[in-house]
Amino acid sequence: MKTAAIAAAILVGVVVSVSTQSHAARVEVARKDAERRVDILVDGKPFTSYIWPATLKKPVLFPIRTATGTLVTRGFPLEPRPGERVDHPHHVGLWFNYGDVNGIDFWNNSDAIPAADRPKMGTIVHRDISVAKGSADRGELVTASDWMMPDGSVALRQQTAYTFSGDQTSRTIDLAITLTAENRRVALTDNKEGVLGLRVTRALEEPSDKPEVFTDAAGRPTTVASLDNTGVNGVYLTSEGTKGAAVWGTRGRWCTLSGKIGDAAVSIAIFDHPRNPGYPTYWHARGYGLFAANPLGQKALSNGKDVLNFALEPRQAATFRYRIIVGTVTPAPDVDAAWSAWSSQATEASPGSPRSVAR
Repeated sequence: MKTAAIAAAILVGVVVSVSTQSHAARVEVARKDAERRVDILVDGKPFTSYIWPATLKKPVLFPIRTATGTLVTRGFPLEPRPGERVDHPHHVGLWFNYGDVNGIDFWNNSDAIPAADRPKMGTIVHRDISVAKGSADRGELVTASDWMMPDGSVALRQQTAYTFSGDQTSRTIDLAITLTAENRRVALTDNKEGVLGLRVTRALEEPSDKPEVFTDAAGRPTTVASLDNTGVNGVYLTSEGTKGAAVWGTRGRWCTLSGKIGDAAVSIAIFDHPRNPGYPTYWHARGYGLFAANPLGQKALSNGKDVLNFALEPRQAATFRYRIIVGTVTPAPDVDAAWSAWSSQATEASPGSPRSVAR
């Protein structure tokens, strides 16, 4: 890690626990199929839930909490809270999808889409849970879902292996997401809308002086001409030392978003894996609270400097691996060392890939 990046990390107090947790906590994975959810609890305290409600166009993890119970995800549109933005109703919790799959948009789909635009939108449909178990130090959840085109055909099969863990100060989500093309070539053409997205609570946004729409205490949208930035203090930082609004459209092995939520100091880190297609990822990180890793949208995010145009041939697969850590902010630990420890772990590819196919 560059000296400037280390100094910047210390300056903004970015630290998350390393992958080896000294006092790992018991994790419970509770299936509630009738409610279309799986709840994850760490030492009996809610951490997050895997949900697939009929009102969403993809499965998501929602909400996500710190070790002390502080919510780091935005509530809208599922659980609106006073003072939140009501933009982008497709930004819910933590999700994985993409804006151009054989010309179909999976990223922007929601119930808010006008009827005339729905033929342009894809839906990720939850199909199955093959593993749901907890243990003394981790929880495991393996799900299957289908990327459905507007005509009802399946473009991609998705298997996602989640590993949840935690200790007294942090919570960790490990993801291994395998996409397999069904019976056709699937082109994920360079597009800024993708792929691993997290929508954060208002306090972790960057302060803004633009007119916006917020919710009132009853959840009704209200236009606010001048924003109240009280308590809004989020700061992005990447492995390359890039900081704040400048992070958007840059590459990095990891990125953190740090700030205070009330009196609680919070840092969220997303780690990209060297085996991932398009590594190191571009960051689609916006000041209004979208924190996304997008390794596939290279042309859009680099202003044409890089082009990937990732594709999968029929039955070909690719695996994407990420780690998300929600921790407390402290002045010292080296995020790059934590990333190195995680990324060097043996992670054999699924049979058949991952392989990128650029056209």
